[in-house]
Amino acid sequence: MTPSEPHHTTASASDSPAQDLDILALPAEPTTKVPLAIEDCISVALLALLSLITLGNVLTRYFTSTSFAWTEEISIFLMMLLALVAGSAAAARNNHIQIDYLSSRVGPGPRRFLAVFAALAVVAMFAMMVWLGGQLAWDEFRFEETSPGLGLPKWIYTVWLPILSLAIALRALGVAWRAWRAPNKSANNQEAV
Repeated sequence: MTPSEPHHTTASASDSPAQDLDILALPAEPTTKVPLAIEDCISVALLALLSLITLGNVLTRYFTSTSFAWTEEISIFLMMLLALVAGSAAAARNNHIQIDYLSSRVGPGPRRFLAVFAALAVVAMFAMMVWLGGQLAWDEFRFEETSPGLGLPKWIYTVWLPILSLAIALRALGVAWRAWRAPNKSANNQEAV
């Protein structure tokens, strides 16, 4: 190298500590059979609707000293829907809060086991939510319970809990499948045999 040539250094992928910990290289935007754009678009629409309803209630209360009675009930329902729909997208992307104390200190085999075990634990938890939420919605339908604000049947709100919990469970099952099939990577980011 001559003095006039610039000296360029390139860091390899294994130079970064974050790269060394990425033994199961699951993509940030996974390829799924059901597009994640569905949850993303629904989340945006729910958030926009929730914002408009809340803004309308605030403006009405400010200018007329009265408020819409129905906005609280609808807002709570929309927040529940938003949390579950966005939770489904987060489950598919494996973006939920994770404690990686153990997984960052073990090799590729145990790390794969921990990733699959964690995803299956999410599946089990949301499968229970499907069952229990379904029972709750059925009871509200059977006993004809109505909401306090609008007097609507409560099962109209509650029926979304088991439906969206099933979506989250299926997305988590996809994460478990991708973690199981992910190639093992050694510390120098080479595929293990």
